[in-house]
Parts: sequence; C-alpha cells; structure tokens
Amino acid sequence: MVSAAAIQPVRRPVGIILAGGAGRRLGAADKALCSLGGEALLNHAIRVLSPQVDALAISANGDPARFDACGLPVIIDDLPGRLGPLAGLLAGLDWAARERPSAGWIITVPADAPFLPVDLVARLAVAAGTRGAVAASRGRLHPVVGLWPLGTAADLRRALVDDGLRRADAWVARQGAATVEWQADPVDPFFNINTPDDLAAAGRLLASRRSGRPG
Repeated sequence: MVSAAAIQPVRRPVGIILAGGAGRRLGAADKALCSLGGEALLNHAIRVLSPQVDALAISANGDPARFDACGLPVIIDDLPGRLGPLAGLLAGLDWAARERPSAGWIITVPADAPFLPVDLVARLAVAAGTRGAVAASRGRLHPVVGLWPLGTAADLRRALVDDGLRRADAWVARQGAATVEWQADPVDPFFNINTPDDLAAAGRLLASRRSGRPG
C-alpha cells in the first residue's frame, strides 16, 4: 500500500479514456468509434471529461492511427496478453507519472459511456482520501470509473503480474477505495453500450436530451 505521505491532494487529474473494448456483441466493432448522434462514442467522453482534467489520453491497444482525429496521445499496454481494463489503468498511471507527474492522480472512464456526469471528478475527489474512489449508480459499482493516485501503480503491477488479478472490482476492494453514488434518473450517467440494443437506446436518450424532453 502507498503511504498517505506519498499522496498529493486531488487537483485536476489526468483523464484516461479506456478504449480497449473489443465490441464482440456489436459485431466486433471498435466500440469507441461506433457512431452515436452523428459522432464517435469516444467523442462524447472527451467532451464531458476535458473540462474536468489537466490532460487527456486514450488507453487502447492495436493501431493507434485509428484515433488520429481525436488529437490525443494513445497509450498501449506494456504487459503481454490482453489483461483487461486493469492493464489500461496501469498504463494510464505509468503514462501520467511520466508526462504529468504534478497532477498526482488519474481518472479513468470507459469510452462506451456517453452520459458521464459533469461533476465526476469533483465528487470523486471529495471521497478519494488516500486510496481512490469509484462511481456507483443504482447500487451497482462501476469499477472502471475511478480516481486513483499515481502512487498505486506499483501495487497494481504486482497484483497483475504476481497475483494474476484481473477483475476491476477486486482491485477496488483490495485498495479499499471509496464509493460515490450517483442518481440514475432520468438517465444513468454510467449507462454503457455493449449491444446494438444498447446503442439504439442510447440514441433515443440522446435525442430526448437534445430536444429538451425528459429522458
């Protein structure tokens, strides 16, 4: 565990958008680039997160050129194999430690959650303490939506490499991260897209928002 003395107070963290979803239930589409309301899902996350962070980067394996239009750095996992979102979290922690060490923290969000809250960083920062904080809604934890101190990288690398940890919720429990609950009405801010039906539902919700109708 990282000592409290090694943790900096939360200011404006580095934002890491996890865009490694394989999109198997979307016909093997690159989820981050699926269209919602005429633009890529990834762009929705960028727009909401940008004002809340010191810098933004995308965590994704494969050809980084597919994200060129975003104009953001693309971080590739340095551990072999496809180890899931925790490997993306580790890559984000390592990148931020090199590129923005003064930020002290990163916030991770998935690229397939188009309705993220504008107060995400502010509310997680209040609860984070020294061990981080993650979001929840309707009593359900969203472990990849979290605020983490850069000093947790060494612990996470050991968990992945030595202990074989793969589940993001297990990492949250292991670290003792705080949980912050968001209201899910009329729209769950952590609604995520896995299937064509989810994408269609998100399209209807977005259209309702843009027209000013209740979600």
